[in-house]
Amino acid sequence: MTSRWLILADDLTGAADCAIAFARRGLTASVGWQGVEAGWETDVLAIDADSRRLPPGEAGARHAALLRARHRPGAGLIKKIDSTLRGQPAAELAATLAALREAGRPSLAILAPAFPATGRTTVSGRVHLDGAPLEGTPLWARDHSYPSAHLAEVLGTAGLSARHLPLDLLRAGDAALAAALRDALAAGFDAVVADAVLPGDLDALARASLPLAEQALWVGSGGIAAALAAALPGGAPDSLPARPAPRGGALVVVGSVAEASRLAARRAEEEGAAAFDVPPALLRAGPADPRWAPLSEGIAVTLAAGRDALVRIAAEPDADLAGGAALAEALASLLAPAARQMGALFATGGETACALLGHLGVTGIRLLEEIEPGVPLGVTQGALEVPVMTKAGAFGDAGTILRSLARLRDPGPARPHALPQESAP
Repeated sequence: MTSRWLILADDLTGAADCAIAFARRGLTASVGWQGVEAGWETDVLAIDADSRRLPPGEAGARHAALLRARHRPGAGLIKKIDSTLRGQPAAELAATLAALREAGRPSLAILAPAFPATGRTTVSGRVHLDGAPLEGTPLWARDHSYPSAHLAEVLGTAGLSARHLPLDLLRAGDAALAAALRDALAAGFDAVVADAVLPGDLDALARASLPLAEQALWVGSGGIAAALAAALPGGAPDSLPARPAPRGGALVVVGSVAEASRLAARRAEEEGAAAFDVPPALLRAGPADPRWAPLSEGIAVTLAAGRDALVRIAAEPDADLAGGAALAEALASLLAPAARQMGALFATGGETACALLGHLGVTGIRLLEEIEPGVPLGVTQGALEVPVMTKAGAFGDAGTILRSLARLRDPGPARPHALPQESAP
């Protein structure tokens, strides 16, 4: 079985929370991003294509180009998608499959977006969030790309054919599941859509599909990445590489509008973090706004004094999500002078984290451990070396930021993250 993996993701937090699964198993793992040269210096290379907000054609073309430039014979391939189907997962997968077939590699996409540890499951081929159909949630109402969260229909928008793997097949034993995968490949399907409610469902899928690594790619989120890593030979290391201790205040940047991130930010403020709310109008105006320089300086002074600085884009009604990339870039410009005083970074929202790190001359993140599901910890590479934690906006709960900062300052050695235990559906 391969020990080298390429992960293509549509945002930074997704790239990191997939790659960290392999780091937990003792493989070296790094994250890079679009426009930054990266090679095979590590066992696992995850690349943020920064395609979440691109139109379908551009998003697909970017993934195909990265695949042609970075994939190597014998390496496993994961196409990371958002577990709630934001962005352009169907177009990106179609372009990735076309590029593989151009290279003479027949490929079956194994689509399994479930991430049970974070409440994402797949039932009857449809994505659910915390037990409810995704289409009925506020997250879907705020941001979605497709008419429904039925995965075969989603793939159909890009002209891809799919066969459904129901939950009873996932639990029928590895031999039956492996046979179903081989049948789908022989029948010429572009993809299979796998149900999953428990981590064990994804574990079964990983065991059955790994022997097809030369003919398959996996499409999903951190859940399938963790299952694949766990199915590889060998076990988790007793300890993980050392990480630098923070030498000052932590910069906590909340660029996500997701309720989970807002609650966590509020809790961190209640426990003593200095809060700075940044109006979107200020970011749109730029440095010419008289509020810009004093705000940037205030954040820098807070960090230099060793205090945590919590920076969040102020919520606004009827926000234009299509302008999120521009706001993230403007926020990064505002924070760049102050960030040189930080001892560590905690960032929610992939666009925000990537933009800020790019401004600081960071070319990648070497991953070390996972604080909790969906919250990896690493060390920046390039012009600046500081501990960094990233989190997708909708992951976690009200205590996630506080627990993460406490672990960051724990003087003990890094330790493998304990995965949640399975529970009944």
